Amino acid sequence: MTEINGRVNMNICTYVSAMSMKPKRYAIGVYYDTKTLDNIRKGSSIVLQLLHVDQAVIVRNFGLKSGLNMDKHEFLRKKNSGDMGNPIKRPYQCIQWNEHVVLKHAVAWMELKPLWNQSAGDHELYLFDVLGYKANQDDGVLTVRDLGEKGIVRI
Repeated sequence: MTEINGRVNMNICTYVSAMSMKPKRYAIGVYYDTKTLDNIRKGSSIVLQLLHVDQAVIVRNFGLKSGLNMDKHEFLRKKNSGDMGNPIKRPYQCIQWNEHVVLKHAVAWMELKPLWNQSAGDHELYLFDVLGYKANQDDGVLTVRDLGEKGIVRI
């Protein structure tokens, strides 16, 4: 999740790797020509969310569509209004965590601060410090294998 001027942009990161335990650091590849990269370059707040396997459906909206072409803030606002008991809305439910809008049912959230970046082919590679984190569940993390089995991505 990136956020500029109160406008949230959710995205899917294909390449994420823990790099260090002390201090806690992650390396993340961010596609070029995306709203996410624009927001990071503008100093956006950044939250990495580890999705639950039940949230695979959101990849089609947050990963296969660009925030440059789709208003993801408005999309989330609509998903978080009306009958919140509707199971179709559950994967998109948002709450506030550390003053950030996050997906309520994610396995974990990590607030990040960029340290370094470098061109890496079709992605910009970033190294981030973890400023804070919260784990919500111990299992059920959505993996690339899960997405492949559901026909959402090719592996």
